[in-house]
Amino acid sequence: MTTTGTATETESVITDHDRGIHGYHHQKAEHLKRLRRIEGQIRGLQRMVDEDVYCIDILTQVSASTKALQSFALQLLEEHLRHCVADAAVKGGEEIDAKVEEATKAIARLLRT
Repeated sequence: MTTTGTATETESVITDHDRGIHGYHHQKAEHLKRLRRIEGQIRGLQRMVDEDVYCIDILTQVSASTKALQSFALQLLEEHLRHCVADAAVKGGEEIDAKVEEATKAIARLLRT
């Protein structure tokens, strides 16, 4: 197996991450819209408690809000893998190991919730 790049060539690669652009950057407006919708769901929960709504109805809304946050987290994780981890893979070396470890820990935190 041969490689075409040298260590100095791969180190000089400038990625989006180097420029301070995160994986979610291209869908930032969509993410903010989604988070505002989730925020509205949470405010709805506050209103339901304030208005003494039946417990099961509140729990149903809690479940919907939780699922919405989980779905957002998974999409953010996917974007992290596609961009931040992929950028680190281009650079290679310790950077890829650090990003894989970081992603693994994030997945573990998501699984605990």
